[in-house]
Amino acid sequence: MQKLLLITPPFTQLNTPYPATMYLKGYMDKKGIICEQRDLSIELFLAIFSPTFLKTVFQKAAEQEIIFYQEILDDQNEYIQTVETVVSFLRNQTTIGAHQIVSEAFLPKHHRFQNLEELEYSFGDMGLIDKAKYFSTLYIEELGDFISANLDEDFSFTKYAEKIARTASSFEPIEKKLQEPTSIVIQEFFQLLKEKIEEINPTVIGFTVPFPGNLYSALRGAQFIRTNYPKITIFFGGGYCNTELRSLKDPSIFKYLDYILLDDGEAPLEQLIKYLNNEITQNELIRTFYLKSGVVTYVNNTYSHKHSELPSPSYNGLNMNLYVSFLDILNPMHRMWSDGKWNKLTIAHGCYWAKCSFCDVSLDYIGRYENTTAENLVNKMEDLIHQTGEIGFHFVDEAAPPKMLKAVSKEIIKRQLKVVWWTNIRFEKTFSEELCSLMAKAGCIAVTGGLEVASDRLLKLMEKGVSIEQVARVTRHFSENGILVHAYLMYGFPTETAQETINALEVVRQLFENECIQSGFWHLFTATAHSPVGLNPKKYGIKIIGPTFQGFADNDLFHEDPQGTDHEKFSEGLKTSLYNFMNGAGLDWDVREWFPFKTPASTLSSNLIRNYLK
Repeated sequence: MQKLLLITPPFTQLNTPYPATMYLKGYMDKKGIICEQRDLSIELFLAIFSPTFLKTVFQKAAEQEIIFYQEILDDQNEYIQTVETVVSFLRNQTTIGAHQIVSEAFLPKHHRFQNLEELEYSFGDMGLIDKAKYFSTLYIEELGDFISANLDEDFSFTKYAEKIARTASSFEPIEKKLQEPTSIVIQEFFQLLKEKIEEINPTVIGFTVPFPGNLYSALRGAQFIRTNYPKITIFFGGGYCNTELRSLKDPSIFKYLDYILLDDGEAPLEQLIKYLNNEITQNELIRTFYLKSGVVTYVNNTYSHKHSELPSPSYNGLNMNLYVSFLDILNPMHRMWSDGKWNKLTIAHGCYWAKCSFCDVSLDYIGRYENTTAENLVNKMEDLIHQTGEIGFHFVDEAAPPKMLKAVSKEIIKRQLKVVWWTNIRFEKTFSEELCSLMAKAGCIAVTGGLEVASDRLLKLMEKGVSIEQVARVTRHFSENGILVHAYLMYGFPTETAQETINALEVVRQLFENECIQSGFWHLFTATAHSPVGLNPKKYGIKIIGPTFQGFADNDLFHEDPQGTDHEKFSEGLKTSLYNFMNGAGLDWDVREWFPFKTPASTLSSNLIRNYLK
């Protein structure tokens, strides 16, 4: 009989558990498979930001010839004496703790606090708890800067060695790094891993690798297990594997692990356990990579459980009291991501639209759409409230279906369930004022959605299925019902001109001016191997120029856009303007003023959005 241990490696979000292992454990429990889970992301964070570890950090830093952030080293005793108080406050925000943290003499304050007066002026008076949370966040970031500058260049307390995993077409640089001496951060990770293995005594260990910032630490963990517990079977799964490793050819990664499972993990993992129990053959595995006679082999049996049949996630093995809430006051939606212990659920599997040309619509996690019932989902909500004691929910859908949101809202109201929740949507015309009002009554506090490039020509080219007029009306419906709206914004889409970028910024300005949206974030378009753009670049007027696939990861693509403008030069102006818009500043500026170079004037009416709303 196999005994399974599921691990979230460093580092993911630290305010609430990443949901992958919880989904799997809920299913394994239902199937009677012995399964434990541990979140070593939050546990390693807490181990690092402790008096004992900081003493080691400062001792090792002091031995170096060149010391960065000398002022932090000079104040090492203050950091060692205050770190427990700060972390405790980030875990349980109390008024007394807040008073202590914001008092003038309590915290050491250095480079992260230099612009504090400017920020306080920009954002107005913060409440006591928020101010203390913000001070604590700056304090932790200063210590993180010290560690990464002096002892571990890969360290970041929300990700780890992310750079080496991005566009990693070859495994060779990663393997080279795995042969280097381990940092004190990784050594502490090993100690935690050892404790869990000796506590649980598993025969199988699985690492979820949701992001590039988890790959290196997961491989280090697998390397440690291989060396010290060679009889344990090791597998990887998660978002990074699902998107980056689908074309895997290089066998090198299998020095560190035995299997890689793709897409929804319930069926592949159940079959793997059956195989290890000698109940089935290798040919019956599901969506699984392994090494056979030195050659990477993929068994592509494709069974997946129906979304409606899956049980509630299980939090058993995770301590919700460990998680910390940071405060990033620069963006109200980013704050929601990093602040609060959200229960994670999925309303529907995949995306009901699945047409956007920049999106990985060819992959299972988006392309296979399945729904459930409102009764089933709200049953799971009640189950999670019972497990965690938390009433906040983040529905992690690619795009939550309006019909389901309507049905779920009615079911929540019917049961008189007092919850708050937020989710990602498409700005569908279905989101009428009536539906938005219903959602607000059911506890919806925020939605995120893709406006992308606010150009009707480009929205049509990317098959977004919305128009600027439609987005304006829908976002206003949400805002009028007290639901915060965050817009994902894109620049650099294929064939986008400077004129279209300026016009898009003007649309965004007017959406803020007319109180349609309250938050947003610009990102530069990247072609991916599994999107319609990546699969058919000629259709979109671009040329793929790399990277050359060398057997490992295959996702992000480099491209040339002969018809478009020099997109990257707009980056700073777009982000600076958005920062100001979110704080009510610069809304009366000509959008050209945000750029230090000559740009075309907007060709749009200054009353475009207002007229749409009429």
